[in-house]
Amino acid sequence: MPIVIRNARDLALILTTIILALASLSLFGSSSVRAQSTLAHSSDLDRALELFKARGYAETMKAVDIIAASGVPHAPAILTALSKRRVYLSKEASIAVYRTDHKYFDFQSAKQLATKPEGMKSVRVNNRVRNVIKAALGTLELRAKDPNLRIRAAEVIFKSKDLSVLPTLEKLIPQEKNMRVKQALEIARAALILATPDTKSAAAVDAKLSAISVLEARSNQIAVTALSPATQSTNKRISDAAKLAVVNIERWLSVLGNIQNVWYGLSLGSVLLLTAIGLAITFGVMGVINMAHGEMVMLGAYTTFVIQEAFRAYAPGAFDLSLFVAVPAAFAVAGLVGIAIERGVIRFLYGRPLETLLATWGISLFLQQTVRTIFGPTNREVGAPSFMSGGFDFLGLAITYNRLWIIVFTFIVFVALLAILKATTLGLEMRAVTQNRRMAASMGIRTGYVDAMTFGLGSGIAGIAGVALSQIDNVSPNLGQNYIIDSFMVVVFGGVGNLWGTLVSAFALGITNKFLEPWVGAVLAKIFILVLLILFIQKRPRGLFALKGRAIEA
Repeated sequence: MPIVIRNARDLALILTTIILALASLSLFGSSSVRAQSTLAHSSDLDRALELFKARGYAETMKAVDIIAASGVPHAPAILTALSKRRVYLSKEASIAVYRTDHKYFDFQSAKQLATKPEGMKSVRVNNRVRNVIKAALGTLELRAKDPNLRIRAAEVIFKSKDLSVLPTLEKLIPQEKNMRVKQALEIARAALILATPDTKSAAAVDAKLSAISVLEARSNQIAVTALSPATQSTNKRISDAAKLAVVNIERWLSVLGNIQNVWYGLSLGSVLLLTAIGLAITFGVMGVINMAHGEMVMLGAYTTFVIQEAFRAYAPGAFDLSLFVAVPAAFAVAGLVGIAIERGVIRFLYGRPLETLLATWGISLFLQQTVRTIFGPTNREVGAPSFMSGGFDFLGLAITYNRLWIIVFTFIVFVALLAILKATTLGLEMRAVTQNRRMAASMGIRTGYVDAMTFGLGSGIAGIAGVALSQIDNVSPNLGQNYIIDSFMVVVFGGVGNLWGTLVSAFALGITNKFLEPWVGAVLAKIFILVLLILFIQKRPRGLFALKGRAIEA
């Protein structure tokens, strides 16, 4: 019977009827799909439950694979509970529950139970079952939205060598868009391929040779471990390729180790430069052996601690700004203490180096005991802001953000100090006093004022060094004592009063120390460097870059 549309009202009625009919079909279809999906999931869990009833490890491992492939939302919770022996069966093995923390849930529906079930025994697991569970959880995370979770899942699979995951990896790798994740998946697949038993199939041999190439490109110790089974292969092509890959990786790791030592040496050198640069100024201009220089570093570190405590108490949300406040505060505190020491003690001892050494050593003990009285003898916690936490991998090098920022900060301080010495009136007067104190005084330069400002500047820079050291070392009353000898070594080796010499010597000593440590140990490395330095000073008493002019006279 034809439908006759007489007006717009009839047209609207017909369209409404069609839309309602389509919506009903859609709801029916989706509910049907959901019902089929629920039944499928329920069937998978029933099969897993039947395997649990056997109470054997082999059956439990099969059940783990079924649960992981079931697609039920609570599969991760079940597997996690199973690894901790928190899946329980009734005496007849007809009912199963699992526990997370102190809550119990139904095995199939995941509904929380109102009361703790009684008379149930946990499903037994051993280390083999736990390894299978780890791999299963890894396959679940392989499809996670977070790339970091997918990378972690690939790493778990790489370690577990669960061959059952190989087909899943084969499907996921072509679909992966994130290159970091894709690389991790390819490495995991390569490790699994090499873990498979040898066959005479040409395709299998080619697959293993391709996997060896993938792991060789990775070039790290983990790749060497993954290549070990292939080096014992019965197939000569595979074993030869694996052995050659191991040799190439180990050669690269040796080169990388040397580069890593250079990086560590630069990191140590930057710390030595920060602690020694202030000493180079005071020693060069004033000729004072300041044994309290390390305590200026300590004061800077404790200033950082006090400021961070204030931020934690009054502005925890702005904690990352604490270091930016600590730098000028540490410079001011250490600088003022340095000026007070120079005006109160040192200016009366010019021309008497032994008495100056003893006086500053006594001052160092006084400052240490004062800090112990105020803050206690134990270490104090100094936190790192978010931008200095963690690290990253650069071409195989492990680089931490705190060390990287300290190197950058050291060069900023060095350039700023050069600018002060070259482009300010104080810098000009300091250079004049360094080269010829009497001539500078005859030209109207107040040498006493220059001495005080120089000592304050050197002490303030030491305080800044304390801010940096607080991020990599324990903040304690003995902090400065750990660096004072090294600082003197840097100054003497580079040339007293020469900033460029201090820069070169700090990094030279830092890199040399890091190359010696693996061979002779940390203590012997320092002793060996000290002996070399003494021999060097016998040939060049004024250091690498000696200043032209005279130091302070009596």
